[in-house]
Amino acid sequence: MARAVTTNRKMINTAVAWLIGLLIFFPILWTILTSFKTEAQAIADPPIFLFFDWTLENYSVVQERSDYMRFLWNSIFLAGGSTILGLIIAVPAAWSMAFVPSKRTKDILLWMLSTKMLPAVGVLYPIYLLFIQLGLLDSRIGLTIVLMLINLPIIVWMLYTYFKEIPGEILEAARMDGAGLKEELLYILTPMAIPGIASTMLLNFILAWNEAFWTLNLTAVNAAPLTAFIASYSSPEGLFFAKLSAASTMAIAPILILGWFSQKQLVRGLTFGAVK
Repeated sequence: MARAVTTNRKMINTAVAWLIGLLIFFPILWTILTSFKTEAQAIADPPIFLFFDWTLENYSVVQERSDYMRFLWNSIFLAGGSTILGLIIAVPAAWSMAFVPSKRTKDILLWMLSTKMLPAVGVLYPIYLLFIQLGLLDSRIGLTIVLMLINLPIIVWMLYTYFKEIPGEILEAARMDGAGLKEELLYILTPMAIPGIASTMLLNFILAWNEAFWTLNLTAVNAAPLTAFIASYSSPEGLFFAKLSAASTMAIAPILILGWFSQKQLVRGLTFGAVK
């Protein structure tokens, strides 16, 4: 009896998990399907799901109208650059808080996390003026710094919680053997923390890739990433849903592929110590 109840519970949990997964994935699926429709089919009422005349016209128009590769390269540069720069700062900071804590460590961590609660529009004006004065407006370097800073609290928190799972005795033994700070970070801590660092890198890369507020307000042409590429298909003449869906599909495809192939590493890092 107990085994039957357990089996039924597992089946219900599995069904619920699949249902939630399908609900989350459905908007992405709908966007992809819409990208293969004509504009008339995209706005049809009632909506057309599968039985329509498939076409690649929207992708041809998008590629002719926009330099997709330039937007793609900007996204890779911004997401990758902000991730690497963030790790360079966050790893030593998380190490210090995890293994050499002070009385104010928890207060600092809470303060860092509280900055994520600040509405971005509240600091847009001063940052915009600062970028103008420094000549960083519509530059990849300036936007990389901004993306790094807005995600830095999350990076530090994830690495801190993961480092806390590593026994401090291992580092103490390394110090007794003569290891300095450099050796401790590069040859002891980093290899042990690879799952957590990998998951942190992936999450930060995804967050930076999907960032729209700062990319739309601090860029125009030169540093515009794929989020600006999508926004360019909203015009005064109206929304062209099929072409907008094609642009969105082209923008999310690289990050979907990356997430699919790295899901094991991401889940492993998030499960074993990165976030609990």
